[in-house]
Amino acid sequence: MPHSTAVRYRRPLVIAHRGASGFLPEHTLEAKALAHGLGADYLEQDLVLTKDDVPIVLHDLYLDTVTDVATRFPGRHRNDGRYYAIDFLLEEIRQLTVSERFSHETGRAVFPNRFPAHTGRFRIPTFVEELQFIQGLNHSTGRIAGIYPEIKQPEFHERSDKDIAGVVVDVLSQSGYETADAPCYLQCFHPGTLQRLRHKEGCQLTMIQLLEARDCPPSEASSADLQEFFEEIATYAQGIGPDLKRMLRNSVVVPSATLPQEESLLDSRFVETAHAAGLLIHPWTLRRDALPSGIDSFETLHQLLAESRIDGVFSDFPGDSRNLFERFE
Repeated sequence: MPHSTAVRYRRPLVIAHRGASGFLPEHTLEAKALAHGLGADYLEQDLVLTKDDVPIVLHDLYLDTVTDVATRFPGRHRNDGRYYAIDFLLEEIRQLTVSERFSHETGRAVFPNRFPAHTGRFRIPTFVEELQFIQGLNHSTGRIAGIYPEIKQPEFHERSDKDIAGVVVDVLSQSGYETADAPCYLQCFHPGTLQRLRHKEGCQLTMIQLLEARDCPPSEASSADLQEFFEEIATYAQGIGPDLKRMLRNSVVVPSATLPQEESLLDSRFVETAHAAGLLIHPWTLRRDALPSGIDSFETLHQLLAESRIDGVFSDFPGDSRNLFERFE
């Protein structure tokens, strides 16, 4: 049975972004197993629907940046040249081989120093398969890792008469994730979807409003505007998942410890105002091989975030992130 999210950590939670995606192809069960073994507190699942309404664990609407779909099913692309998961039955999805992420135009790996692209025999799991897998690992290891599903682009699915939010919540309920203390954070970029689940469907799960940098008030916004923005989110969600870029200031790279408080690379007012509204803060994404502008090292980034008192982070390198946060406790 799932365990409670009521467990409190001294350090920020480490959320394995698409699994241990810095080491293995994203969203494969192998990447989730490694993330579990590396001590991630939560494992993320991005979810889209197949043609026959099965939720699968896939970051994009498209299949052509992480699978061999173009080779196996030539001609099944839409007018834009892309291969959409929603156009394929589950039995067809099961025939695909998953790769490290690559450009659908050039075939070259997005992160060339990660797992070699176009090698291995990885598969796309269904949401049910992944939940069973994680619960199996929790049972066999005695260490509970929570889940962190994202409802991907519900408006897109609605245009195909598919209710992805309803399907996802039903699967969660059937798998034992129903209440506020279940080890589950349910995330989405679309506020209307979370509002509907909370206020109309009565969903009790802990919800996280995802935020692109452009969705947030700018750094020069007034304190009143920031407060109003976060208090509105707090009417239906328990936390926010902001783009890390919104939380960082453009600045000369110097070690965090040498910075005066007023010159911090972190926008402390953003964090403080969100916390004052009662919201958790889980920014994304930490990548050792793709540091934000103005940050000199992965270690510096973790030190800044630890000092900011955020509640959790998404990381492609969950073991490294856990170790670094423990160093800065």
